[in-house]
Amino acid sequence: MGRPRTNDDTVKERLVESATEMFATRPRESITVRALAAAAGTSTAALYSLFGDKDGLIGEVRDRAVAGLFKDLSAVPASDDSLADLYALAVAYRGWGREHRHLYTVLFGGVQSFDPSGAVGAADPVRPLIDAIGRAVSASVLAGDATSIAISIWVTLHGLVTLELGGALDAATAETVFRSTILATLRGWTTPPVFGTLRRAEAAPSC
Repeated sequence: MGRPRTNDDTVKERLVESATEMFATRPRESITVRALAAAAGTSTAALYSLFGDKDGLIGEVRDRAVAGLFKDLSAVPASDDSLADLYALAVAYRGWGREHRHLYTVLFGGVQSFDPSGAVGAADPVRPLIDAIGRAVSASVLAGDATSIAISIWVTLHGLVTLELGGALDAATAETVFRSTILATLRGWTTPPVFGTLRRAEAAPSC
């Protein structure tokens, strides 16, 4: 009778799932290969066979987070309303973070470095945001450097989502603050004519 396989897809998925949770909830330096293997109910040999080492497993988790966020943001349709598109992207970003809490923490919580001002690849999770900002700048809806605008929006989004995931904001407050803060951030980058139009619309009495 042959030895049971230790590197099949089932074991790989268990390792990724266990690693995602552990790296999202514990300091990276405290997590050993042995602990990762034990949490997944497998051997250290299986981990080395499948991922090479601990960093390889971390890379797999991060790659899945990048792909998942990119997929959700890419699914947001473009329209003729640049600001509405950007707000929809912000909503999708928040939704992905809430649905994939541990992946979000691994991606943006320090396990792997993230530089929003660095080069943006074709499958970078912020590519849809950069593209939408570019369209808004070209349409004279937003004014400024696209990268600077993207960093500003991402910093705002990351702060809001992190506070919400950490339990600092209750559900009702998180909803209200998210909408008002994202809209205020977008307004801050609008061109003067667009800003004036938005302010007049906000000041108009509701029917």
